[in-house]
Amino acid sequence: MLPTPVCAFDITPDGVATPCGVDDAQSAGWRWLHFDLADPELGDWLRDTVPASVAAALQLPETRPRFDMLTEGALINLRGVNLNPGAMPEDMVGLRIWATADRVITVRRRKIMALDAARQEMALGHGTKTPSAFLAEVAEGLTRRIEVVSLTLEDRVDEIEELMVTRKQIDADEVLDLRQSLIKLRRFIGPQREALVDFSVAKGGLPDIESAPHVLETANRAARTVEALDAARDRMAVMQEHLDMQTAAALGRNGYVLSIVAAIFLPLGFLTGLFGVNIAGMPGMNTPWAFAALCGVSVVLGLVLYLLFRALKWL
Repeated sequence: MLPTPVCAFDITPDGVATPCGVDDAQSAGWRWLHFDLADPELGDWLRDTVPASVAAALQLPETRPRFDMLTEGALINLRGVNLNPGAMPEDMVGLRIWATADRVITVRRRKIMALDAARQEMALGHGTKTPSAFLAEVAEGLTRRIEVVSLTLEDRVDEIEELMVTRKQIDADEVLDLRQSLIKLRRFIGPQREALVDFSVAKGGLPDIESAPHVLETANRAARTVEALDAARDRMAVMQEHLDMQTAAALGRNGYVLSIVAAIFLPLGFLTGLFGVNIAGMPGMNTPWAFAALCGVSVVLGLVLYLLFRALKWL
């Protein structure tokens, strides 16, 4: 049984794309086969079609960006932001690629918008002339969408920073969520930049002379994104530290106030408790003004304690 591709196209040397079948005879030009990793027939077909190590790499459930130039072709893993409905963009999706001089096989677990855009263009008959140009276009599409998400996160960092400068209330949970988003996105962009740089200088026909500068420029854009994410992450770390200091200061102030209140009322409580001891009759029980005197002494004692704390600069 043959796997069912998400899409399959034959592209002529002048860039005209036409749909094809997995087992159709390949004409001049090159072929793109795009598969879903969940296809139960994919594993057997890959093992019969590509080197065993490549087949295993294309079926890994989780991947990290890499570029390996082998004798038969190039194995490339890239990552893109998750723009599927209801998904978090920083929950990045993996793209597995096996490329030779006349064939490109791509495998995905979740829909990748950069590849979907390429599929739509080829469905209209508009393809790229070479596999190298196609890979350069896909890498640029992935990087462009990453840049958009990165700029969105940076804007959120700016907004939170502005709130902090104006001393407005900041949601600590939002700060934590934003830091996690930056960390998740940064995790794969750094290795992806290195993979693109390795791809741009690889020998063996991939990429070709025309595509190599395009791939290198994409790698430079990825590097700028890494730097921007690092800066945003550092700014968020400073803001998180500031929030922690504010929280600690508020707790300290509250504890200090409670300690002062306790210091004032502790002797007053001792005094009233002492007079309330019922041993051979309560003191002043037969004196009409005893309660007023006790209240007066308590007020005077409280005032003395207040003045003492003020003199000691505790208040």
